Amino acid sequence: MSDPKRLLVIGHDYLETAGSIEGRFAERGYEIDSVRVVPSDRFDDPGVDFDFPDPRDYDAVLVLGARWSSYSDTVASWVKPETELLQAADEAEIPVFGICFGGQMLAQAHGGSVAPSPVPEVGPHVVTGVPAVAGIWTQWHSDRFVPPADAIVIGANAAAPQAFVLRRNLAVQFHPEIDADSLEGWMHDGGDHDARARGLDPDVMLEHVRSLDPETRVRAAALVDYFLDEVAVR
Repeated sequence: MSDPKRLLVIGHDYLETAGSIEGRFAERGYEIDSVRVVPSDRFDDPGVDFDFPDPRDYDAVLVLGARWSSYSDTVASWVKPETELLQAADEAEIPVFGICFGGQMLAQAHGGSVAPSPVPEVGPHVVTGVPAVAGIWTQWHSDRFVPPADAIVIGANAAAPQAFVLRRNLAVQFHPEIDADSLEGWMHDGGDHDARARGLDPDVMLEHVRSLDPETRVRAAALVDYFLDEVAVR
């Protein structure tokens, strides 16, 4: 009997959870190791030093979102080694799935860029593209990535490129892992103020996301399958 495959999940703050995305990896037979870069008592001063695991000890890497910008000097102390991790994974042909900030990190690590978005997206938004990414996904970003020149864009909308594939890397700008319960945690952590500042009603947004939960969980599992069955074997 072969050893189970191992997934490294990189979170950046305590509210980030991989939700049904992580659950699908488990259903596909992966053992999951999770790390958190910035502890809750350092959110106001996130320039921590962090010793990242070696991606070559894993069969795949999942990089989650973050409340900071990848180009901010305040997080340069760990963005640099995380960038090196992504580059090492790519060189070793270890598949990487990046979500929101994680997708931006993939773009930045492989010759693309990240910049403030002229149209920030908060709440459910439509994405067009290949079947695995097309549909309504929850978003929460003020930055957007410019994919590397040799990447294949597989999802987009009027606000930003929404997904790209580069070798064994999959980057998405949206949050396929988010359901109403996890979004409610974001709201309690200040997201409700951010939503209201953008002219949005947090309660209405939560109910909208809750109505999408059953479909989103199915589509999130299909997105993991797409990553494992089509991207990770390129």
